[in-house]
Amino acid sequence: MERRIKDVMPEFLELREAMALSREENRENHRKFINPDLVNLMGLLNFDKSFVRAKGTSIWDREDNEYLDFLGGYGALNLGHNHPELIAAVESVQELPNLIQAAPNPLAGALARNLALFTPGELQYSFFGNSGAEAVEGALKLARAATGKMKFISCEGSFHGKSFGALSVTGREKYRKPFAPLLPGIEFIPFGDVQALERALSQKDVAAFIVEPIQGEGGIIVPPAGYLKEVRDICTKYNTLLIVDEIQTGFGRTGKMFACELDGIVPDILCLSKSFGGGVMPLAAYTTTEKIWKTAYGSTEKATLHTSTFGGNTRAAAAGIATLEILFREDLSRQAAEKGEYLMQRLQQLQKKYPFLKEVRGRGLIIGLEFAQPEKGILNRLTGGAMEKLASEYLGAMVAGELLNNHRIVTAYTLNNPNVIRLEPPLTVSYEQLDKLLAALDVICAKNKSFGDMVIASGKTMLGSLVKRG
Repeated sequence: MERRIKDVMPEFLELREAMALSREENRENHRKFINPDLVNLMGLLNFDKSFVRAKGTSIWDREDNEYLDFLGGYGALNLGHNHPELIAAVESVQELPNLIQAAPNPLAGALARNLALFTPGELQYSFFGNSGAEAVEGALKLARAATGKMKFISCEGSFHGKSFGALSVTGREKYRKPFAPLLPGIEFIPFGDVQALERALSQKDVAAFIVEPIQGEGGIIVPPAGYLKEVRDICTKYNTLLIVDEIQTGFGRTGKMFACELDGIVPDILCLSKSFGGGVMPLAAYTTTEKIWKTAYGSTEKATLHTSTFGGNTRAAAAGIATLEILFREDLSRQAAEKGEYLMQRLQQLQKKYPFLKEVRGRGLIIGLEFAQPEKGILNRLTGGAMEKLASEYLGAMVAGELLNNHRIVTAYTLNNPNVIRLEPPLTVSYEQLDKLLAALDVICAKNKSFGDMVIASGKTMLGSLVKRG
C-alpha cells in the first residue's frame, strides 16, 4: 500500500492545496513560520494580496482583477512575467541532469560563451551563482585573490546585497549595524565624487572599488555625466580593480545592454543577476578577464577555491541562454531607451504641475520618483517629531499603497531612500500601460497636495485593513 504523508501529517500542505490557500491562510503561514512583523507591515497597506496569474506586465488576483506590475521584481523581470519562450526553454531540458558535479555542464559552458559575446571589452571568464549577493561575494573574493590586497572602497547609499561580504560593502548603516563587526578594510565615499575616490586609492593598497552605474536602492541616483569614465581612469592609475554591480541595471534596463556602456568603459569584474534568468530561474554571474581569473584561480590547486552547488545548473543555464536570445532579437535595450524617454518627459511635466512630486530621475526604464517631505511646522511639533519620522520612513510606501489600492499598479519604495518609489516595469511594457501609470500619478498628485493629505489617505487604507481583520 502506498504511504501517504497526509495520513501521518494531516496538516501537511500538498502543492495543490498550497496553490489554493486563501489570503488569510497565506498571511497566517507567514506570521507563524516566516516573518510576522513584515507580513503585518505589508498588510497595513494591503500589500499582501493573493495574486494567482501573471503574464507580461500584468498580474491578476483571485477576483480576476488585473494589476500592472511596475516593480518588475526589482528589475528581475525585464522580459515580463512567464515569458513563454523561457518556460519552453526550461521544459526542453527537463530530462537532462540538472545537477551533476562529475562533469562540466555543457549548457553552462554555452551560456558563458554567449555571455562573453554580449559583455564589453575582454570580459571572458564567468562564474555562475544564484543571486546578486552571491555574485558580489564572488567578485570580492576574486579581487582579493587576484591582487593580494585586502581593502575595498564602496559608496555611501549603495546596495550590494545582505549576505555578509555584500553587506560589508553596502552603504547604509541601518542594514550593517546589527551585524557588526563586518569585513574589515571597508571605506565608504560619496557616490559621484571622483576626488574622494582618488584620495581613497592614493596609497595603492585597495583591492577593488565596487560601484553601481545607477544607485538603485539609494533612490535611483544617476551620477554626473562621465563619472564612470573618470572612475575607470583612476582605478587604472592606482592599480585597483573596478567592480561594476549591474545586478539591477543590466540586460537592457538603462537603454544599453549594460549601463557601463553609457560611459564607454569596461570594468575588471562585472556582477550580474536579476533578469539574467528571465524572471523564471535564479541565475547570477560575475565575469572577468582571462588575466584576472588566471591570477586568482589559474592552477589545479586554486581551481576549486570558489564553488557553488546550484550555480550554472541546467535549467538556470537554459533560461539564461533563452534570455540573451530574446533580449537581442526583440532589441529590448532600444525599447527601454525609447519608452524610458517617453515616460521621463511626461513625468517631468507632472513634476512641473505638482510640487508634491519633488524630483524625477533615471535612465531608460529604471526611474525614481521622489516626493516632497513636509515642512517642519506646528503639526510636527505637536506630534513630537512623529510626522517627520513618518515622512522619512514611509512616504514612498504611502504613495505605492495609493497606486496599488486605488489604481491597481504595483510599485515599491527604494530601501535606502524611502521617499522614492521606483518604476522598473518589464522592458516589454506597452505605451498604453505607461499612460495608465501616468494617469494614476496625475490623480494621486492632484488629490494629495501635501504630505498631510497622503497621511490621511493612507490612514483610511490602514484603518480599513485593520477593520477587515478585526
